[in-house]
Amino acid sequence: MASNVEDRVLRALRRITRATDIHSRHLAQRHQLTGPQLVCLHQLRRDGELTPSVLSRRVSLSQATVTGILDRLAARGLLTRVRSESDRRRVMLTLTAAGEALADRIPSALQGRFAERLAALDAGGQARIAEVLEQIVEMMEPVSADAPGGGKRG
Repeated sequence: MASNVEDRVLRALRRITRATDIHSRHLAQRHQLTGPQLVCLHQLRRDGELTPSVLSRRVSLSQATVTGILDRLAARGLLTRVRSESDRRRVMLTLTAAGEALADRIPSALQGRFAERLAALDAGGQARIAEVLEQIVEMMEPVSADAPGGGKRG
């Protein structure tokens, strides 16, 4: 039987998921972008040129998911893929002028009210929230990408 704490945590996680889904639908309707596409655009805007694998790690999405996102963003003329001159196997991603302009004007992938309230906290409060959420993610992640119920951390 689930404890009261487990029930509270589950309800909170469901509410977070629901709020995130609603915000993602709003972004998709208003800007024709999904949440993950927006996160990738913002990361590229912040970091400039990146390889797909580095982008994948920085946004915590699988390489396959990022590849699909990059295909859609490139098809819209928001980014370019350029092979490295020194290593032809290496592809570098950069935003186009249109991609930079879009990244500059679209809101955070965080839900608006949450982003405002988070920004209003002092640095210590922001860090505590980030640490707790990172701890939750670590607790929820499978031990291995290949084995949801077991195996070693990879």
